[in-house]
Amino acid sequence: MKGGKLIVFSAPSGSGKTTLVQYLLKQKDLNLDFSVSATSRKPRGDEKHGENYYFISLKNFKKHIKNGDFLEWEEVYRDNFYGSLIAEIERIWKLGKNVIFDIDVVGGLRIKKKFPEKTLAVFVKPPSVDELKIRLKKRKTESEEKINMRIAKASIELATAPQFDYIIVNNNLDDALIQAHDLVVKFIAEDDT
Repeated sequence: MKGGKLIVFSAPSGSGKTTLVQYLLKQKDLNLDFSVSATSRKPRGDEKHGENYYFISLKNFKKHIKNGDFLEWEEVYRDNFYGSLIAEIERIWKLGKNVIFDIDVVGGLRIKKKFPEKTLAVFVKPPSVDELKIRLKKRKTESEEKINMRIAKASIELATAPQFDYIIVNNNLDDALIQAHDLVVKFIAEDDT
Protein backbone atom coordinates (compact mmCIF):
# COMPACT_ATOMS: atom_id res chain seq x y z
CA MET A 1 0.00 0.00 0.00
CA LYS A 2 1.47 3.31 -1.12
CA GLY A 3 -0.01 6.70 -0.45
CA GLY A 4 -0.35 9.46 2.10
CA LYS A 5 -0.05 9.40 5.86
CA LEU A 6 -2.21 7.65 8.43
CA ILE A 7 -3.40 9.62 11.44
CA VAL A 8 -4.96 7.52 14.19
CA PHE A 9 -7.03 8.89 17.07
CA SER A 10 -7.95 6.27 19.67
CA ALA A 11 -9.51 6.54 23.11
CA PRO A 12 -12.09 5.07 25.43
CA SER A 13 -15.67 6.01 24.44
CA GLY A 14 -16.53 9.46 25.75
CA SER A 15 -12.98 10.84 25.76
CA GLY A 16 -13.67 13.29 22.95
CA LYS A 17 -11.72 11.72 20.09
CA THR A 18 -14.61 12.11 17.63
CA THR A 19 -14.87 15.83 18.44
CA LEU A 20 -11.13 16.22 17.80
CA VAL A 21 -11.28 14.25 14.54
CA GLN A 22 -14.29 16.25 13.27
CA TYR A 23 -12.41 19.49 14.02
CA LEU A 24 -9.27 18.30 12.22
CA LEU A 25 -11.28 17.27 9.15
CA LYS A 26 -12.51 20.88 8.80
CA GLN A 27 -8.91 22.20 8.71
CA LYS A 28 -8.21 22.44 4.96
CA ASP A 29 -4.44 22.85 5.51
CA LEU A 30 -4.24 19.24 6.76
CA ASN A 31 -5.62 17.63 3.57
CA LEU A 32 -7.43 14.90 5.53
CA ASP A 33 -10.23 12.52 4.68
CA PHE A 34 -12.05 10.33 7.17
CA SER A 35 -11.69 6.57 7.06
CA VAL A 36 -15.23 5.31 7.53
CA SER A 37 -14.99 2.15 9.61
CA ALA A 38 -17.06 -0.95 9.00
CA THR A 39 -19.10 -2.48 11.80
CA SER A 40 -21.39 -5.44 12.34
CA ARG A 41 -23.54 -3.53 14.84
CA LYS A 42 -26.83 -1.85 14.01
CA PRO A 43 -26.98 1.93 13.43
CA ARG A 44 -27.63 4.13 16.49
CA GLY A 45 -29.78 7.25 16.38
CA ASP A 46 -29.40 9.04 13.05
CA GLU A 47 -26.21 7.25 11.93
CA LYS A 48 -25.98 6.77 8.18
CA HIS A 49 -24.41 3.94 6.18
CA GLY A 50 -21.28 5.12 4.38
CA GLU A 51 -21.07 8.30 6.46
CA ASN A 52 -20.74 7.23 10.10
CA TYR A 53 -19.96 3.56 9.41
CA TYR A 54 -20.33 0.91 6.77
CA PHE A 55 -22.98 -1.22 8.46
CA ILE A 56 -22.30 -4.82 7.42
CA SER A 57 -24.08 -7.94 8.59
CA LEU A 58 -22.14 -10.19 10.97
CA LYS A 59 -21.98 -12.87 8.26
CA ASN A 60 -20.58 -10.47 5.65
CA PHE A 61 -18.15 -8.93 8.14
CA LYS A 62 -16.70 -12.39 8.83
CA LYS A 63 -16.47 -13.00 5.08
CA HIS A 64 -14.43 -9.77 4.69
CA ILE A 65 -12.12 -10.96 7.50
CA LYS A 66 -11.62 -14.30 5.74
CA ASN A 67 -10.88 -12.53 2.44
CA GLY A 68 -8.24 -10.26 4.06
CA ASP A 69 -10.18 -7.08 3.19
CA PHE A 70 -9.33 -5.27 6.44
CA LEU A 71 -6.26 -3.24 7.36
CA GLU A 72 -7.30 -3.99 10.95
CA TRP A 73 -10.36 -5.38 12.68
CA GLU A 74 -11.47 -6.20 16.19
CA GLU A 75 -14.35 -7.88 17.97
CA VAL A 76 -14.89 -5.00 20.40
CA TYR A 77 -17.86 -6.59 22.13
CA ARG A 78 -19.36 -10.03 21.53
CA ASP A 79 -20.51 -10.20 17.86
CA ASN A 80 -19.80 -6.46 17.57
CA PHE A 81 -16.98 -6.19 15.04
CA TYR A 82 -15.28 -3.01 13.85
CA GLY A 83 -12.62 -2.67 11.19
CA SER A 84 -10.91 -0.50 8.59
CA LEU A 85 -11.37 -1.68 5.02
CA ILE A 86 -8.25 -1.55 2.84
CA ALA A 87 -10.42 -0.31 -0.04
CA GLU A 88 -11.42 2.73 2.06
CA ILE A 89 -7.80 3.72 2.69
CA GLU A 90 -6.90 3.23 -0.98
CA ARG A 91 -9.91 5.37 -2.00
CA ILE A 92 -8.65 8.25 0.17
CA TRP A 93 -5.05 7.93 -1.01
CA LYS A 94 -6.23 8.01 -4.64
CA LEU A 95 -7.72 11.43 -3.83
CA GLY A 96 -4.21 12.52 -2.76
CA LYS A 97 -5.26 12.92 0.87
CA ASN A 98 -4.03 11.73 4.26
CA VAL A 99 -6.24 9.29 6.15
CA ILE A 100 -7.59 10.06 9.62
CA PHE A 101 -9.04 7.30 11.79
CA ASP A 102 -11.37 7.46 14.79
CA ILE A 103 -10.97 3.91 16.08
CA ASP A 104 -10.55 1.77 19.19
CA VAL A 105 -7.12 1.43 20.81
CA VAL A 106 -6.45 -2.11 19.57
CA GLY A 107 -7.13 -1.12 15.96
CA GLY A 108 -5.04 2.02 16.32
CA LEU A 109 -2.06 0.10 17.61
CA ARG A 110 -2.39 -2.49 14.84
CA ILE A 111 -2.22 0.22 12.18
CA LYS A 112 0.83 1.76 13.91
CA LYS A 113 2.53 -1.64 14.00
CA LYS A 114 1.87 -2.31 10.28
CA PHE A 115 2.94 1.16 9.11
CA PRO A 116 5.20 2.63 11.82
CA GLU A 117 6.73 5.34 9.60
CA LYS A 118 3.47 6.41 7.96
CA THR A 119 1.33 6.49 11.12
CA LEU A 120 0.81 9.08 13.83
CA ALA A 121 -0.98 7.36 16.73
CA VAL A 122 -2.65 9.70 19.23
CA PHE A 123 -4.36 8.55 22.40
CA VAL A 124 -7.06 10.87 23.75
CA LYS A 125 -7.31 10.54 27.50
CA PRO A 126 -10.25 11.73 29.61
CA PRO A 127 -9.42 13.80 32.72
CA SER A 128 -10.70 10.90 34.87
CA VAL A 129 -12.85 7.76 34.73
CA ASP A 130 -15.55 9.62 36.70
CA GLU A 131 -15.64 12.37 34.06
CA LEU A 132 -15.82 9.68 31.37
CA LYS A 133 -18.92 8.18 33.00
CA ILE A 134 -20.55 11.63 33.19
CA ARG A 135 -19.88 12.21 29.47
CA LEU A 136 -21.30 8.83 28.49
CA LYS A 137 -24.46 9.43 30.53
CA LYS A 138 -24.93 12.88 28.93
CA ARG A 139 -25.05 11.25 25.49
CA LYS A 140 -28.28 9.45 26.43
CA THR A 141 -27.65 6.88 23.69
CA GLU A 142 -27.00 3.76 25.78
CA SER A 143 -28.35 1.84 28.74
CA GLU A 144 -26.71 1.93 32.19
CA GLU A 145 -25.47 -1.62 31.55
CA LYS A 146 -23.80 -0.59 28.28
CA ILE A 147 -22.22 2.45 29.96
CA ASN A 148 -20.82 0.22 32.72
CA MET A 149 -19.38 -2.11 30.04
CA ARG A 150 -17.67 0.89 28.40
CA ILE A 151 -16.26 2.10 31.74
CA ALA A 152 -14.85 -1.37 32.51
CA LYS A 153 -13.28 -1.47 29.04
CA ALA A 154 -11.90 2.07 29.49
CA SER A 155 -9.66 0.95 32.36
CA ILE A 156 -8.00 -1.60 30.07
CA GLU A 157 -7.75 0.91 27.21
CA LEU A 158 -6.17 3.58 29.44
CA ALA A 159 -3.35 1.15 30.21
CA THR A 160 -2.40 1.14 26.48
CA ALA A 161 -1.88 4.93 26.32
CA PRO A 162 1.95 4.76 26.66
CA GLN A 163 2.12 2.63 23.47
CA PHE A 164 0.89 5.59 21.38
CA ASP A 165 3.10 8.32 19.91
CA TYR A 166 1.30 11.06 21.85
CA ILE A 167 -1.28 11.39 24.60
CA ILE A 168 -3.70 14.31 24.64
CA VAL A 169 -5.50 14.76 27.96
CA ASN A 170 -8.88 16.18 26.98
CA ASN A 171 -9.49 18.30 30.07
CA ASN A 172 -10.02 21.56 28.16
CA LEU A 173 -11.45 21.13 24.65
CA ASP A 174 -9.85 24.28 23.19
CA ASP A 175 -6.40 23.21 24.40
CA ALA A 176 -6.95 19.66 23.09
CA LEU A 177 -7.98 20.99 19.64
CA ILE A 178 -4.85 23.15 19.38
CA GLN A 179 -2.61 20.30 20.53
CA ALA A 180 -4.19 17.85 18.04
CA HIS A 181 -3.84 20.32 15.16
CA ASP A 182 -0.19 21.06 15.99
CA LEU A 183 0.68 17.34 16.18
CA VAL A 184 -0.92 16.59 12.81
CA VAL A 185 0.68 19.61 11.08
CA LYS A 186 4.12 18.57 12.31
CA PHE A 187 3.63 14.91 11.33
CA ILE A 188 2.36 15.69 7.82
CA ALA A 189 5.37 17.94 7.23
CA GLU A 190 7.82 15.13 8.14
CA ASP A 191 9.39 13.06 5.39
CA ASP A 192 8.49 9.38 5.93
CA THR A 193 11.15 7.86 3.69
